Amino acid sequence: MPMAQPPQLKAGLFARGSGAPRPPKPTATGAPAAKAPPGTQVEHRIGIQATLVDPVAPEREFKVNIRDREPVREFQLATGNYSEIFGKFSFGTFLWNSVFITIVATLITLLFNAMAAFALSKYRFKGRDAVFLLIISTLMIPPTIILVPNFLVVSELGLLNSLWGVIWPAVATPTGVFLLRQYMLTIPDELIDAARMDNASEWRIFWRIILPLAAPALAVLAIFSVMWRWNDFLWPLIVLSRSEKFTLQLALNAFQGELTTQWHYLLAMTVITLLPVTLVFAFLQRHITAGIASAGIK
Repeated sequence: MPMAQPPQLKAGLFARGSGAPRPPKPTATGAPAAKAPPGTQVEHRIGIQATLVDPVAPEREFKVNIRDREPVREFQLATGNYSEIFGKFSFGTFLWNSVFITIVATLITLLFNAMAAFALSKYRFKGRDAVFLLIISTLMIPPTIILVPNFLVVSELGLLNSLWGVIWPAVATPTGVFLLRQYMLTIPDELIDAARMDNASEWRIFWRIILPLAAPALAVLAIFSVMWRWNDFLWPLIVLSRSEKFTLQLALNAFQGELTTQWHYLLAMTVITLLPVTLVFAFLQRHITAGIASAGIK
């Protein structure tokens, strides 16, 4: 009859079974481990004791038996990631720079594009269609090609490390001109003729008649402009080199280093940067469908 297994052989790898014996493995001292007789059931285990290390005090070790484990089910908001941002970083400055650039650039973009669209849709002059095609053709030019010329112009104007240097180069967009022009073509010319018969100036016609009627298209362009300016990264990175002029997108990039990345601050700031665009879209979403659908009707 086979002899009973010695107590010291009951700790093995991971299964209980029988069969041909495995080759002996060396122990911690270098000597080969004891070999179980053929046909003897062997019990294998791993992870009898868990060793934990506290990140705050890595020199201390905590050992817990796996049978004493208790599942922890706890939900806790990491509000400290948001509060520490305001204390350790110039988050308020970054937020103000982004808000200033977005709001001012959006207002100027709406004004310039609306005036260009009004002239191209309601005035009849020689070369009107050629000018419109020239504006639309600029969409085929990749933005990276004009980075160097734009930088040279901004540098000559003394707008480097200035928020205005980020705003001015893209205040007029061909997409905005096309969208507003197509929408303004749907406005009856009789309204403009009636206003002119009442001695209304061209500026008053534009301000009191055209802009209110083009509100859905302006709302769509406003959403696009806010998204473009708020998420812009490459052009502010080229123009701005002083940290007090950084936008939120540049500040997010500052949390990524060569060796470490502060993920808790990076993700917290990412959530905050998503809120303004989400709010703008929520308030203006009812104009999106009407504006885009009407822009293609002549």
